[in-house]
Amino acid sequence: MLRCPATEVPRFGAVRLPSWPSAGQPAGSNGTAAGLITGPPRADRRPIALRSTSDPACALAATHLESLSRRQEQVLQATVRHYVDTIEPVGSKILVRRFGLEASPATVRSAMGALEQRGLLTQPHTSAGRIPSQAGYRVYVNQLLPEPGASALQLDRELAGLSLQWAALDDLLLHLSRRLADLTGLLSLITRPRRRQPQLQALRLVPSGERLLVFLVEGAAHTSSLNLRLPQQATPELPALERWATEQLQRGRGGTIDWRGLPPQLQRSGTLLQQALNSHRLARPSDGDGALTVGLAGLLGQPEFSQTAYLRPLVELVENNPQHLVCPPQALLEQSQPASIWIGAEHPLQALHSCGLVQASYRAGTGDVGHVALIGPMRMAYATARAAVRSVARVLERLLG
Repeated sequence: MLRCPATEVPRFGAVRLPSWPSAGQPAGSNGTAAGLITGPPRADRRPIALRSTSDPACALAATHLESLSRRQEQVLQATVRHYVDTIEPVGSKILVRRFGLEASPATVRSAMGALEQRGLLTQPHTSAGRIPSQAGYRVYVNQLLPEPGASALQLDRELAGLSLQWAALDDLLLHLSRRLADLTGLLSLITRPRRRQPQLQALRLVPSGERLLVFLVEGAAHTSSLNLRLPQQATPELPALERWATEQLQRGRGGTIDWRGLPPQLQRSGTLLQQALNSHRLARPSDGDGALTVGLAGLLGQPEFSQTAYLRPLVELVENNPQHLVCPPQALLEQSQPASIWIGAEHPLQALHSCGLVQASYRAGTGDVGHVALIGPMRMAYATARAAVRSVARVLERLLG
């Protein structure tokens, strides 16, 4: 599916593409996953870091997880690989037989039980084998991700021969988006380069009768002001609120204010200011809005999206606001930074809570920034997806730089 708003886009050179295969590699192909962990035991055991999320399973794992034993790492990696390839729960006997684990089924079964207790594996049915949980995928991505498969390396070689003459920017983005979808069987998305939002550097609060004037400094040559209705009860809070907001901006969070730390005595005026700043940020026009998406039909064929309840919100998001997949407005409002890999409920948008999203950013010669992303079920070949979006981002920087 191609989403092209009726806006004029810059014209660049014509795209000269190398000869690419027409058939794509299906999602979950075992050709995209490298082998399991091998070699002598590691001496440098590190705690496993999980992204913060509201998902209870991830929160539980982040709280109680220290480090996995080597056997548990092998079993988790094998379980993820098996589920990506087959979409089937797996038991210890199959893992030993398929992946040649040097352990008895009873030993592997014990390791699977320990991983389930830590929230990294789950059992969909009492009599079934186990599958990775959202927290299990996160540990896999953070610590156990193998090298990308041959298909991702081939894509990197192909893109090295890509050249640019005279054509529209969208032609280039569409060709690359199609190639990503063909390679992975996932939904691919590339946003046009857009200017970064100016960062808030300082603010002043000036009461004037029943109004509050908010002066914003967002750069050496960028200032603006807001005119708000001021409740009389909030007026005494303004000096303390200005000091608190200034301290927040001086802590170097990229022009953001962490409203979660707002003192209780400043709630009335602080809530008013927070809402005004959020509205100001969302109302600002931005150049280069829009995205090109390809591969929705392949995504619809994934078993995870057979239920309309999971599918409809995602389709509506792709059709109406595809750029929110990689730059969600909730993340902006909460002052969080976009991740390179979102897994399940880590993403601020509920439409993606049953999905995995892998993205990379690229910068055009003007300094404008765009994003390359692949979206699919949490059961995806993350190593191949990450390598593929990084390859496309690199070629876009080379051609548009």
